[in-house]
Amino acid sequence: MTIANPTDHHNPAQRPWIKMLATAGLALCLASCSTLGASGPSGSAVRSADETSFADTGIQIIDIDGQLINQLTENSRSSRFSEVFDDPGTSPLAIGRGDVLDVVIWEAPPAVLFGATSSALQVSDTAQPSATLPVAQTASIPQQMVGEEGVISVPFVGEVSVAGRQTAEVERAIVDALQGRAHDPQVVVRIARNATKTVTVIGEVAGSRQLPLTARGERLLDALAGAGGTRQPVDQTLVQLTRGSEVESMPLLSVVNDPEQNVRLLPDDVVTVLHRPFSFVALGSVRSSAEVPFDGSGLSLAQALGRVGGLNDRRADVRGVFLFRMEEPESLGALLPPDAMRLPDGTVPVVYRLDMSEAASLFAIQQFEIRDDDVLYVSTAPGADLQRFVSTISGAAFSVIGIANAFSTNNNN
Repeated sequence: MTIANPTDHHNPAQRPWIKMLATAGLALCLASCSTLGASGPSGSAVRSADETSFADTGIQIIDIDGQLINQLTENSRSSRFSEVFDDPGTSPLAIGRGDVLDVVIWEAPPAVLFGATSSALQVSDTAQPSATLPVAQTASIPQQMVGEEGVISVPFVGEVSVAGRQTAEVERAIVDALQGRAHDPQVVVRIARNATKTVTVIGEVAGSRQLPLTARGERLLDALAGAGGTRQPVDQTLVQLTRGSEVESMPLLSVVNDPEQNVRLLPDDVVTVLHRPFSFVALGSVRSSAEVPFDGSGLSLAQALGRVGGLNDRRADVRGVFLFRMEEPESLGALLPPDAMRLPDGTVPVVYRLDMSEAASLFAIQQFEIRDDDVLYVSTAPGADLQRFVSTISGAAFSVIGIANAFSTNNNN
């Protein structure tokens, strides 16, 4: 008697089950074709983004090259404090309304107007040990605040106009008015409290306050020190300077590292200190997708790629490195089309494109600066998707064969 081999593929009893399993395996494979997934849009999808819209605004696609880097660098330089705010230099402060003045008058002996009695000064001298000399009489006038009329009152002189004048001018005016009344008068005028030449420091400082300016010419870091310094780490702090209608901001670390940015302050300047931790987001075919912090000294695209471990060499498209940014139109200048539409906040959505298959790109990424809130995206190479598809099909096929063999063995048993 002949016993049928349970694994014989000619066994008619096995064929229906194998067909059913094969059909199920094929369905699984076809279904897997649409569920392979991806880490984001393909390179071709991003490169054609300028034909689509974002918030009803065309997305600008710009290659990262020498022309772009020069344009962005030029704009970055123009936004520095030293370029936006002029240095007024040092000059004597003019007296303003609201300032408090201290006036002291000396009269040479024998004092007539400001002293009926004379004081004596003992002079140490071996020849005349008991000799005395008369000294000048001093008259201290109570401190006065300069009112709306811009004048103060001086005994035996009357009202003296002081608003808008230097202290030396006021001194000469009082001396001239006392001529013929006082004996060789000398006058010193001092601003006891400066209420009109001040800067305001607010934000993330130890104590928000108004700081008076002096003839020395205080600078930006002087104001921060006078407010007790920042409450946040220096590399996570942004300092904003407002002067009239001009408003500009810079990372505090950049101001510390570049003395030219430590600009001299003017009356009514407002210094605002903000806590601003800088970061960018890396997505797609990089070795580590993450939000990556960086300090205010800046970060190049090369450093950014290094911090996420570089491109995933098994999946990344070297021609598909993109950086998404809401860019200020002034940063691009002539590189931005005249008809480019803007978002409500005035920015333009821009995708900067880099082809890392070119050797020159390695120089470009060293000069291209990353900014806060940038999104770095590396697309997946088309071959990587095909490889994943083949791996999925192969795995599904081996699973079908294994199930068929197991099922056939169970039936024969």
